[in-house]
Amino acid sequence: MDDKNLEAIMGLIMNSGNAKSDSMEAIQAAKQGEFEKADAKMTDAEESLVKAHQSQTSLLTKEAQGESIELTLLTVHSQDHLMTSIAFKDLAKEIIDVYRRMDVEK
Repeated sequence: MDDKNLEAIMGLIMNSGNAKSDSMEAIQAAKQGEFEKADAKMTDAEESLVKAHQSQTSLLTKEAQGESIELTLLTVHSQDHLMTSIAFKDLAKEIIDVYRRMDVEK
C-alpha cells in the first residue's frame, strides 16, 4: 500500500473516531443539561465526519480512475469505523433531543 492511500485510510479512522467521541461527549453534556456544549460537540462531530468523508472520497476517486486500492483489514476497518460513527452521530442527535424535551418538561 502506498503512503498516500495509507494516509487517507488513517485519516478516515482518526476522523471517524473523533466524530464518535465528540458525539458521545455531546450526549453526556446533554445528560447534564449543558445543551450549548452538546451542540458544540455535535458541530465538532460533523466537522470530523466531513474530514473523514474527504479521505474516503480521495480513495474512491483513485478507484474510479482505475487505480486499484489494496483491500486490507485496515481498509475494511476504516470503512466500518466511518459507518459506525455516522450511525452513532445520528443516534446522538435523537438522544440529545430527548434530553432537551425532558429538560423543558421539568
